[in-house]
Amino acid sequence: MLRMSSVKKGFDNAKYLVLQSENIRERVSRFGGKLYMEFGGKMFDDFHASRILPGFEPDSKVNMLTQLNDQAEILIVINSGDIEKNKVRGDTGVTYDLEVLKLIDAFRVRGFLVSGVVLTQYNSQHAADKFRDRLIALGIKVYKHYLIPGYPSNIPQIVSEEGFGRNEHVRTERSLVVVTGPGSGSGKMATCLSQLYHDNKNGIKAGYAKYETFPMWDLPLKHPVNLAYEAATADLNDVNMIDPFHLDAYNKTAISYNRDIEIFPVLCAMMERISGTPPYRSPTDMGVNMAGKCIIDDAVVKFASRQEIIRRYYAARCAVKEGFGSSAPVLKLEILMKKAGVSTDDRKVVAPVMRTAAESERPAVGIELRDGTIVTGKASPLMCASAAMLLNTLKTIGKIDDSIPLISPSVIEPVREMKTKYMGNTSPRLHADEILVALSVSAAMSPVADVAFKKLPELKGCEAHSSVILASVDEYVFRKLGINVTCEPQYLTSDLYQGSSKEWK
Repeated sequence: MLRMSSVKKGFDNAKYLVLQSENIRERVSRFGGKLYMEFGGKMFDDFHASRILPGFEPDSKVNMLTQLNDQAEILIVINSGDIEKNKVRGDTGVTYDLEVLKLIDAFRVRGFLVSGVVLTQYNSQHAADKFRDRLIALGIKVYKHYLIPGYPSNIPQIVSEEGFGRNEHVRTERSLVVVTGPGSGSGKMATCLSQLYHDNKNGIKAGYAKYETFPMWDLPLKHPVNLAYEAATADLNDVNMIDPFHLDAYNKTAISYNRDIEIFPVLCAMMERISGTPPYRSPTDMGVNMAGKCIIDDAVVKFASRQEIIRRYYAARCAVKEGFGSSAPVLKLEILMKKAGVSTDDRKVVAPVMRTAAESERPAVGIELRDGTIVTGKASPLMCASAAMLLNTLKTIGKIDDSIPLISPSVIEPVREMKTKYMGNTSPRLHADEILVALSVSAAMSPVADVAFKKLPELKGCEAHSSVILASVDEYVFRKLGINVTCEPQYLTSDLYQGSSKEWK
């Protein structure tokens, strides 16, 4: 496969901020000055988008909204059942209820008005009641939207006083109400429709729109960007489809996905019952996504998207090994790789890592730098493979002779002693976080270490691979440095218990 520099951009982020905000303003005006906009995907830290659209900033969505700050307010929704189940976000390990608090803080820091929190599918769940009390104590307005029997098919029941009518009406102030939540199934669409029902009763003209970056409606069905979306949602079994309603209405091909297409007739029926006429002729019409218009190098984007599919495949295989996932997503990802025309051989960093691991009979980690150079590191009695790779890489980037030690033994030995003598670890081997702390201390005393330390930002966006499933601390360091890492679905040892502190013998 053609190799491409990871520095090259394929997406114009500045153009995106302008086009997207203009499109939203137009949609607000179309409905007479009031719009409930369902935000799908991540509002913050959208690293999936930044990986497959080089040039897309992870916080682009919220930065775009900042341009509409004077018009917008935020309504956060959370499924009461998810609170009861103590549901956890897979990417951060944070429970959904705590994620709501994080979202409120993040929006407030950026100067957004947060209207409150809606507890959807509320049915007097004990945990939901406790969370409600906590929010109220924190001065946050809370609204209850009840579980509606027959939702979403029993439209006469839903759009009635016994359905949406039972829900507490959120009193909003601004023309754009952004409805978001900490995950799929939170009830964003139902909340928007409930608000339309109550606004209509009170003589307030309002509309509904949906903002999701993926799939991209104006790219081909099998474009790698859209295939990468299927890869990202393989556990949900989302399937990209040609929007049949759009094709019928306009004789034009547009891309949507199965859940939006399935719910569209029901959504139209609800909106017709609420306001008298459905405002849209297709799921594509509901969207306000302009991301496809901002791709400036299709080849770069295609390459990045194919790499993301491979990364998702490795992640799914590791999830099966660790007992967090099933084989179904793995099988789907294998099909997606075939559609995209890639295999694990197209991840350049993998082969050198596995060769190093086989030759040394030790765990190994490698990284592909921006210029295509591959640097590896292997585990030793002194440090784990991730730590060794990081030091080797910083030497390579900083053009530091390999024989020159970056960290003085006088810095390393107290850390090793602390691990075994005071922290209860059986092995003094240093992990990536510990070796970077030691490097930062050495940088204050050694000009050579300082050169290496200051090269850390150049690791952002690089591709790495491990011959074994990484310890959680090493995975965390890679994530914070912006390194895209994959792992072989193999444990560090043959022991049945694989704790985060498990060491290679």
